[in-house]
Amino acid sequence: MYSVKVQDTFCGAHFLRNYKGKCEKLHGHNWKVEVEVFSQQLNNEEMVMDFSLLKKILQGILLRYDHSVLNELEEFKVLNPTSENIASLILQKIEEKIKRYKNILKIKVSVWEQEDSCASIEKSIR
Repeated sequence: MYSVKVQDTFCGAHFLRNYKGKCEKLHGHNWKVEVEVFSQQLNNEEMVMDFSLLKKILQGILLRYDHSVLNELEEFKVLNPTSENIASLILQKIEEKIKRYKNILKIKVSVWEQEDSCASIEKSIR
């Protein structure tokens, strides 16, 4: 299976609800987000997907989170802004944007809070 992967970053703060420890207090991260899309077949341009297009889609999604307190955003009023939940929401938004690309079979999103810690989610979309 072929894949292409892009990454981008955003700066954002959050605090964890229902958590006992220092992360229950407001703190920030320089988050890194990786998006990887998979295909068995290359498209007419002999690519899985154009890197620049996938990167542009990711950048558009991350604009909402950049320099924000995630807990104040509507999607995190109830949902805890964990790396897992952030990855899941980004995956849903990526899926909406690329569903017209019929060769894409699977999406993987990884969200890095720091250099050595990330959460990932994968979803088959066909």
